[in-house]
Amino acid sequence: MTIAQYAECGLFEPKKIAAILRTSSEEIAMTVGLGKDALQRRARIQSDRTQRRLRELVELLNKVEPRFGSELMAYAWLRSEPLAGFDGRTAMQLVQDGKAQQVLDYIDAVDAGVYA
Repeated sequence: MTIAQYAECGLFEPKKIAAILRTSSEEIAMTVGLGKDALQRRARIQSDRTQRRLRELVELLNKVEPRFGSELMAYAWLRSEPLAGFDGRTAMQLVQDGKAQQVLDYIDAVDAGVYA
């Protein structure tokens, strides 16, 4: 999936992300560690924090989607699969805590064979 499919007018658009993942904007907000209001009001959607969290989600999905074959399977992995070395926490839990970069680094390490 290309990043442009998740965006509109230069911003990540929660409704587009939710539609692609066949879920609600409220669930997307919860997945990235934001309150549901953050994805309902235009001013809050445009905020740096909200856009950063949405960008991190899209980056993660794009990084793991080729392994799983679909955005939906990548999203399911993000939400449910415990990661080795993170005390059984899922990628979603780490993203909610603002640690998306650690998840991206973990995926890169797995790709390099560090955790194989």
